[in-house]
Amino acid sequence: MLTKELIRRIRRLEITTRRVVSAVLSGQYHSVFKGRGMAFSEVRQYYPGDEVRTIDWNVTARMNEAYVKVFTEERELTVMLVVDVSASQTFGSKERNKAEIAAEVAAQVAFSAIANNDRVGLILFSDRIEKVVPPRKGRSHVLRLITDILTFKPQGRGTSLEAGLTYLSHVAKRRTVTFLVSDFLAGRYEKALRIVARRHDLVPVVLVDPLEEQFPKLGVVDLEDAETGLRLTVDTSDPRVRGRFAKLMAQRRDERSQLFKKLDLDSVELKAHEEYGAALQRFFRLRARRRAA
Repeated sequence: MLTKELIRRIRRLEITTRRVVSAVLSGQYHSVFKGRGMAFSEVRQYYPGDEVRTIDWNVTARMNEAYVKVFTEERELTVMLVVDVSASQTFGSKERNKAEIAAEVAAQVAFSAIANNDRVGLILFSDRIEKVVPPRKGRSHVLRLITDILTFKPQGRGTSLEAGLTYLSHVAKRRTVTFLVSDFLAGRYEKALRIVARRHDLVPVVLVDPLEEQFPKLGVVDLEDAETGLRLTVDTSDPRVRGRFAKLMAQRRDERSQLFKKLDLDSVELKAHEEYGAALQRFFRLRARRRAA
């Protein structure tokens, strides 16, 4: 049962998200995610400048004047939100943890999708598949997805991007627009990512917390891995410790970026202290510019 506070959070998120979607994102979403192809719509009289290859010769012969076939984009898409709900998503050094950011970005994508009459589905994963919601349309369906992301209690604590991607490959027989939302603090997912990228329009959404990029000077602190429970005492005042950590995280970030580039993937990076709406707008603008080049 949902608490009053959670209902207020979801309602507040819906109001904020729909305002951004109606003002900015819906049109950008439509322009960068294309339909499955072109479908015949009607025939009309030929006008100078029409493509000769579109002339319908059977109708032209019957009517004794030129007619052309008119095609429209088969717009309806299936959008899949593949969202990491492992224990590391509960971490947050700012006012929002990564799970809350995931719910917010999923809401923006989902409301953009239904504004364009597309269907939206959800796959929640940790080190296993936790929950699957088949694609549907409508406001109540989107609110259910947001609620699931915010409230779901996973059985697993670890992260397996491979599990989420492999499951998508098995169940999504037709091409989808897939938003993979995770902090990507996992390994051995390159092969699964490559397979999904070949079949689907895949958009990695990387959730980043500032403390996962660089240690602040806090003296001697006890750290615990949320997924494994491993504890470690670290002297964060030691510049060598902070330097090694920053170097390791920078290396991971560079390797991830190179992989996305190699697979020709347009990715989004969402930092906990940044406005996620602006990051999505920036992504849509850059993607539209790249697609037009």
